[in-house]
Amino acid sequence: MVPVDFVDFRFPGVANVRCAFTSRRGGVGLPPYDGANLSFDVGDDPVRVAANRRDLVARLGLSRWSELRQVHGDTLLFEPAPTPIPEASRVEADAQATATPGLALVIKTADCQPILLAHESGRFVAALHAGWRGNVLNLPGSAVARLCEHYGCAPAELFAVRGPSLGPERAQFTNFEAEFGPAFRPFFDPATQTVDLWRLTRHQLETAGLAPGRIFGIDRCTMSNPLDFFSYRGSRTTGRMMSLVWMA
Repeated sequence: MVPVDFVDFRFPGVANVRCAFTSRRGGVGLPPYDGANLSFDVGDDPVRVAANRRDLVARLGLSRWSELRQVHGDTLLFEPAPTPIPEASRVEADAQATATPGLALVIKTADCQPILLAHESGRFVAALHAGWRGNVLNLPGSAVARLCEHYGCAPAELFAVRGPSLGPERAQFTNFEAEFGPAFRPFFDPATQTVDLWRLTRHQLETAGLAPGRIFGIDRCTMSNPLDFFSYRGSRTTGRMMSLVWMA
């Protein structure tokens, strides 16, 4: 088995927090899930998915994680219970946060934005799944407000990183007015009918109070790099990557 490939990310000065963003490379999947599909919910062989998951947690040194059944909403779960790694989650939400060391928070994507957050002290972490509907709901901004209220901190004390996702040149919305509306026109290019979702997410995080220098992005477009990433827009039947954040 070729090891599941991932990008390691660390927030500056937060030594006990680790982030990882998987690609589709490695793993034991067969077309159209070829590579490291990590989702049980897309029609892939569950035996292969489980093998990919076992490889990933072994490489990352994990024993527990919390996974969600993502529904493009704005529900944020605090202190979720661990999900059995060999099983799909049935807990519906699109964001989660924990102060429990060793519990990795998992987000699955294939174009949507995975957004991982951490407090500067390393005392809690959070993970968000933001498709375009999540941006319309301002999940990035509302999650920051709820995190700060729950854990008793200021937005300026947070770090955030956005993982590989649908890039500005490929995020086309032919029904922009109906799906987004006038408030989002600054992020829309009428000539190409595209929305810069990366800039929108950054704007929502900054408006919520995060310092610009504490917002990071892995600027890899999932649709433009089909050998590296699964893309739902590129192929409706496809796998899912995982983005994970946890405290040692």
